[in-house]
Amino acid sequence: MEKAMHQSHGVGYAEYGRKLSKMLNVEKRRESSYKKSLNVVKDIERQVHR
Repeated sequence: MEKAMHQSHGVGYAEYGRKLSKMLNVEKRRESSYKKSLNVVKDIERQVHR
């Protein structure tokens, strides 16, 4: 989990847990990524149902 966290967000899990600013940045990026993926799914569904 530590390695994945570091590769994905550039922050180790221990640092993520200690620093609120790091945690907020990671969570903002996760939310942004989630919203982008939802938009991709919507676009694909629209194309399929034409």
